[in-house]
Amino acid sequence: MFLGIDIGTSSSKGVLTDAHGTIVARAERAHEVSMPRPGWVEHDAEQVWWADFLALARELVAAADGAALAGLAVSGIGPCLLPADAEGRPLRPAILYGVDTRAGVEIAELNDEFGPRAVLDRAGSPLTSQAVGPKARWLIRHEPEVAARTAMLLMASSFLVHRLTGRYVLDHQSASQCVPLYDLRQRAWASDWAERIVPGWTLPELAWPTEIVGRVSADAAAATGLPRGLPVTTGTIDAWAEAASVGVRAPGDAMIMYGTTMFLVQVLTDPRPHPGLWGTCGAWPDTYTLAAGMATSGAVTDWLRKLVGGEFTDLVAAAADVPAGSRGLLALPYFAGERTPLFDPDARGIVAGLTLGHGRAELYRAVLEGIAYGVRHNLEAMTEAGGRARRLVAVGGGTRGGLWTRIVSDVTGLPQQLPADTVGASLGDAMLAAEAAGIDTSAWNPVVDTVRPHPERVAKYEQYYRHYRDLYDRTTDIAHFLAAEQHRAGAAP
Repeated sequence: MFLGIDIGTSSSKGVLTDAHGTIVARAERAHEVSMPRPGWVEHDAEQVWWADFLALARELVAAADGAALAGLAVSGIGPCLLPADAEGRPLRPAILYGVDTRAGVEIAELNDEFGPRAVLDRAGSPLTSQAVGPKARWLIRHEPEVAARTAMLLMASSFLVHRLTGRYVLDHQSASQCVPLYDLRQRAWASDWAERIVPGWTLPELAWPTEIVGRVSADAAAATGLPRGLPVTTGTIDAWAEAASVGVRAPGDAMIMYGTTMFLVQVLTDPRPHPGLWGTCGAWPDTYTLAAGMATSGAVTDWLRKLVGGEFTDLVAAAADVPAGSRGLLALPYFAGERTPLFDPDARGIVAGLTLGHGRAELYRAVLEGIAYGVRHNLEAMTEAGGRARRLVAVGGGTRGGLWTRIVSDVTGLPQQLPADTVGASLGDAMLAAEAAGIDTSAWNPVVDTVRPHPERVAKYEQYYRHYRDLYDRTTDIAHFLAAEQHRAGAAP
């Protein structure tokens, strides 16, 4: 059997599978992020990452009921910055991925220092709040006592791998998001730039997500209940594990992940840098990827549900009875700024066209449609980069119920395949562990349904999408003024 455990933004999940991909047991633990200041988003690695892993591992090992375990892979949110000492002990809470926007000054400085075009060409991605390099410089500037003690730069997956095996290692895919510390074309650390940004720091060894990099130590076995000597693979960032879980690994394959945020990953054969996207290594040595991530998706629908009351099932049923276009409503879903392809942390949410005749059903559908317009915007950016998707697979909790996926297909004009199981990254982890053990996983999670666009709704949404793009351009100055007011008042996330 194989174990896969993933550390997410708001929960951690694990699965136990057999060698045929059948899920024998599942486990989940909820947790929260810490936001100690506006723009800061953190996790306590001990209280969240390690505590969740311990709970999930013990539960899944018990579910194995004595059956032999053959491998373990872990994934997690990323790219993150967790400074640790020489023993791997965290020195402060982990600074999370692009939702943490503290390093704006450092982003500007590094762009001035290296040049935006040079960064894009060498690292594959622009410098944004997603990048690790600026956050490392922020740490050195604002917490020099922590920086001086830093011996390891860890992420969720590499923290767990080190705690389990003692190895200080990071997968190439995660490393390629440490912009601008990694050279995408050379597939190696950009040591000259790294020395200017994190002088004296030792960067981790590099490996691929399916490589076995160590075995569970005696101490880790005693703490977790895992068998001593269990093979542990490098693992990777959660979205790439999730893509693996649904077989998105061939050039032209793309995944849309319906979660707290919307995330897209498309597989390529060569780097195709785009200023509005993230270009990274793929999960396998012969692939690269383009990635896109919206700042919110499920986070907005949950906010709206709490605001108007009721359950998701009721809201979805009511919104399904509303025609395309939400009876004349248009929403910009930038409730926490926006990541790709705008890279505008001060973008703000807008609902245009409200009247006294609109209710919660129209509002809910308008938000779903707004997120779908954002998906189309990102897919168009991928096409501009030369990475047109030939196969689109939908995953994540937002695929349940069917309405959201139908809206996305109608807005984009593209069909979406639905796999048998959308459990996500933890299943992808189990697949990576199985692949490392020589198991063929190609039949593990087959496609069972396809959502196809409806021609009449496609035509309707074409009009709305043009106005969606125009609405952002026409309201940017107002949104930025309001964002500045919110920052001064301490109301911005």
